[in-house]
Amino acid sequence: MISAAHMPKKKEVEEDLPRKPAYFWWLLANTLALCFAIVSWAVCLNVFGNPEVPRNYRILKKLDRLPELRRYTVLDVPNGNALSASELYAKYFGLDESKHHRLNSLLMRNYMRNFRKNLLLTYVEGEYQVMDSRKLDKVDFLYPGFAIRAQALVRADEFTQSVDFPVVIEYIFPTKDTDATDLFSVGDVLEVNKNPNCAAVVYVSKTVADDEPALLLTVIPIAYGPYRVGAARSFSIEPPTELNPSKGLPVWK
Repeated sequence: MISAAHMPKKKEVEEDLPRKPAYFWWLLANTLALCFAIVSWAVCLNVFGNPEVPRNYRILKKLDRLPELRRYTVLDVPNGNALSASELYAKYFGLDESKHHRLNSLLMRNYMRNFRKNLLLTYVEGEYQVMDSRKLDKVDFLYPGFAIRAQALVRADEFTQSVDFPVVIEYIFPTKDTDATDLFSVGDVLEVNKNPNCAAVVYVSKTVADDEPALLLTVIPIAYGPYRVGAARSFSIEPPTELNPSKGLPVWK
């Protein structure tokens, strides 16, 4: 039996334990600081680099750092491919759902960042017959403004009559003059050209037209100023100051 006199004292036991060197705590503190810096850097890159994500857009709004849409004119819009309805159908209709999702994220990001990377910039061209129209409000992706829904018309050659083609566009006009929607009636034909319309594709999906699957494209003009309707009528379109990504596209759900 060991007597209390031979029991090692607590202080002596503590002195026998190995002590961590001073540089251990210095290294630990610097490692934690580095990890925090990397995480902060990654979060900032994600938020500022992906403004199309609704959560990121809300954060940027609180920080007063929303991306500002540039007021392009027909003279300085970014270069992009101008495609007819049949070319648009061939380019987009065959994409599967996962590729649609990835493409739409990139298209929306490019739109919000003024197409600084314009490899995906595509302008719509051709004749489109008006199917519907409506004013936009605060629960829509863009406000104020209005949207026109129209189906493509194509002709085999210049001697044949135009026929419906399975491509539908939602043409969004960002404007305070929302009464201008009355200038477009069902059955009217929109002549859409790269110059002067510069209607850029910002969202790709599918719909049904004439009881058949069809390509649905949401387009927004990025050349601002007067938009002429016919020979004598016009209204002004301007870049929106704020968007609502959480409501999403298309306009007609």
